[in-house]
Amino acid sequence: MRVISNRRLVDFGQLHPDAAEPLRSWRKLVESRSYQGFSDLKQTFGSADIVGDKHVFDIRGNRYRLVCRIDYQAQHCYIRAILTHVQYDRGHWK
Repeated sequence: MRVISNRRLVDFGQLHPDAAEPLRSWRKLVESRSYQGFSDLKQTFGSADIVGDKHVFDIRGNRYRLVCRIDYQAQHCYIRAILTHVQYDRGHWK
C-alpha cells in the first residue's frame, strides 16, 4: 500500500519529536504489504478503528491519532489528519 502524503507525517514529527519514529514505523509497516480490507489491516494494527469513512490509528500508545482514508482497490492510504488525542476528541477532523 502507498501512503499519500508522507510530508504530513514528517511535518507532524517535527512539531512533536516523540511522534516522529512511531510515524516512520507506521508508514514502513503500511507500505510493506497489501491489505484487501479492514480485517487484513486490523490483523496488523489491532487498535485501528473505522469512524465514518475514515480509518483511525493510535500512534505512540494512544498519545496521537492518525486519520486516513484508505482505497483498498488502488492500495492508497491518504493521510487526512494527525492529531493529539485532545485535538481528536474535539472532533474537528470529522
